[in-house]
Amino acid sequence: MSSFRHFFQELPRLRVGVLGDVMLDTYFFGQVDRMSPEAPVPVVAHQRQEERIGGAGNVALNFRSLGAEVQLIAVVGDDEPGQILRTSLQQQGIGTELLFIDATRPTTRKTRVLDRNKQLLRLDHESVEDLSTTLEFQILDRIKSYLHTERPKLLVLEDYNKGVLTPSLIKSVIELCKSLNIVTAVDPKKNNFFSFTGVDLFKPNWREVTEAIGIDGDPNREKLEQVDHQLRERLQHAVTLITLSEKGIFYKTDERSEWLTGHQRNVIDVSGAGDTVIAVAAAAYTLTQDASIMANLANLAGGLVCEQVGTSPIDPQQLEQEAKRLGWC
Repeated sequence: MSSFRHFFQELPRLRVGVLGDVMLDTYFFGQVDRMSPEAPVPVVAHQRQEERIGGAGNVALNFRSLGAEVQLIAVVGDDEPGQILRTSLQQQGIGTELLFIDATRPTTRKTRVLDRNKQLLRLDHESVEDLSTTLEFQILDRIKSYLHTERPKLLVLEDYNKGVLTPSLIKSVIELCKSLNIVTAVDPKKNNFFSFTGVDLFKPNWREVTEAIGIDGDPNREKLEQVDHQLRERLQHAVTLITLSEKGIFYKTDERSEWLTGHQRNVIDVSGAGDTVIAVAAAAYTLTQDASIMANLANLAGGLVCEQVGTSPIDPQQLEQEAKRLGWC
């Protein structure tokens, strides 16, 4: 049986935890026909508004769309956006038993104003302070209970530098998962970039990794190999997966490395593409233990979601159809 086919068949039996920064993505859709007489800015005639699950929630949504059972471990404020998120997550079948409320911080909300699907403005409402030590201990205690009771096959750490993933929480969670033989995957950001020692799958994008290591210029094979070497010295992880925007994706294990070119797509919006890539990559690696299958599926999925406006989860039927068209399964 094709391992690609095995991936699609096993998805409904995959149990996943997603730990990280959740946010609410608000979209104001409208049309610009004139400039404001008050200032040199366009006037947007409002047509409709949408609220979507973002950040770690969008990663969880991608897993749920793939058919997996998902528990989101995150923090929201005691406010309306937090309530909207909780309700939306529950409506999508995502577990919210580990969605904590912190009344001292707002729910992260990113508001975008669009003219005919073209983004004009983004307004961020958030706190980037680390969680209190008390709340961090509460979260870790609940994670321990969840991992021992539910025994998910995979835990994804989704960092947007909004304060949920502190270095101490990261270290404790990875060590706990190792002791329970649970696969760990991370989508890192700048502040905690080198805090994920011992993770199984490490997935930065090219901009993030060059900023962290201090390499300039566009990617080439020599630079990619150099980056992987430096990452491994610091993190001792199993698999490197670096997304390269339209240039594709690069992966390396102890035995093999490959640079896959990007699939030609009608790119409309790259928002949330990284969330889709980490979800598909982590699921594929967990279910197949094959880094080549992981990278090919993630590369394909990232291109597919860029054809949609805003953050949208991957369509597993479309992903499978594309995989079949390419002769993978």
